[in-house]
Amino acid sequence: MTGCCSQRQVRISVPEVDAFLALIRGISDRWNSRVVFIGADRVAGRDHVQAALNHALRAEAAGTMISSRFEMEVLLYASGSRQIVHGSVFGLHPGENRAYLCLCPDSDGAWKELAPLVAPAGNENWEEIPPEKANLLMELFSITAEELSVVGPDRMKDLVLERVVLLEVYR
Repeated sequence: MTGCCSQRQVRISVPEVDAFLALIRGISDRWNSRVVFIGADRVAGRDHVQAALNHALRAEAAGTMISSRFEMEVLLYASGSRQIVHGSVFGLHPGENRAYLCLCPDSDGAWKELAPLVAPAGNENWEEIPPEKANLLMELFSITAEELSVVGPDRMKDLVLERVVLLEVYR
């Protein structure tokens, strides 16, 4: 399946992940569009999400996916890891979630069906990386303090995107 992906910033309450994902798979199947939720607190903004989507689409087209599902492939790229356990951390968790909701390909019908399940994130700035989030990203992507000091803290997003790209090399 090819086509352009779209993404929106949403807030969502998930009482039980498996049941919620089963509901989402039904919507996905009805509209022939993959639905991917990527946790906003573990990514370095919209460019990071888009890079994960683009790499997963290329891997799918080339027949080189690590995972059996496109949605997990996106999470693997978002995590910069080949390990499913690492990728799944970038998905939804029980409780309140801030997430990028992605549709591949874009589908008005799917968006309409998803709308009652999510709330728009509003005017929150998800591109900003405050110190607490920078520390988490350093841990998740094995970015050292020395590495960050060489490029500067304003280049955190670039270091994270580098890890996403490097997953191609490690395959």
